Amino acid sequence: MALTYRCLIIDDESPAHKALASHISKFDDLEHSGSAFSGMEAVKMLNENAYDIIFLDINMPVISGVELMELQPKRPLTIVTTAYSDFALSAYQNDAIDYLLKPISFEKFSKAIEKAKTYYSGKNAKKEISTCEKVLSQRINGQMTDTLLSDIIYIESLGNYMKLYNKKLKSPMIIYGSLASISSEIDSTDFLQVHRSFIVNTREISSVTYKSLTMSNNEIIPVGRKYQILLDNLIIR
Repeated sequence: MALTYRCLIIDDESPAHKALASHISKFDDLEHSGSAFSGMEAVKMLNENAYDIIFLDINMPVISGVELMELQPKRPLTIVTTAYSDFALSAYQNDAIDYLLKPISFEKFSKAIEKAKTYYSGKNAKKEISTCEKVLSQRINGQMTDTLLSDIIYIESLGNYMKLYNKKLKSPMIIYGSLASISSEIDSTDFLQVHRSFIVNTREISSVTYKSLTMSNNEIIPVGRKYQILLDNLIIR
């Protein structure tokens, strides 16, 4: 059976929804599966439903498109659809598949869809492994070191470096890099960025408030204002 791609349109303007829905309807393997008219509505829908491709506007109230990408690093494949060219770099830094300027022609839309399908096929072709088998490979003291993702409690940003707190070690490991660069290495539903300086393993959270998290090692992690909306859907396991 042919694969059908579930699509979510995120834009605060109705004409944009109509135009994108019209383009989507011309593809047999695309399904218009949802419409969100604000960033906050989109976050809720992304947390409650499964989508394959999202069409994301940049200039929206409360939560902009760029902020939504930062809040949802493991979101579906993202095609940015906007009237502004200023945010292209931010969009691609947050792994957007394409950046389309309004008004969006069907030709440009089609090319973006082909990019998404190519990326999706390659992603699904990778061998699936369980979370407990996944490892983070980093160079420490000149040697490559593998750390099981399931052993990580949280990661703290320190400028160009990070502290990686491992539940099997007494002291944190210091590794080079940024939270943005490491997010692709920890592609797991168990990890969540809750602050500009912290990514946590949700399996290691002991208690939650909207301002802080207590981790399994009794450390308290602050929750950034723009990340608080994610806690509504956080399940402690």
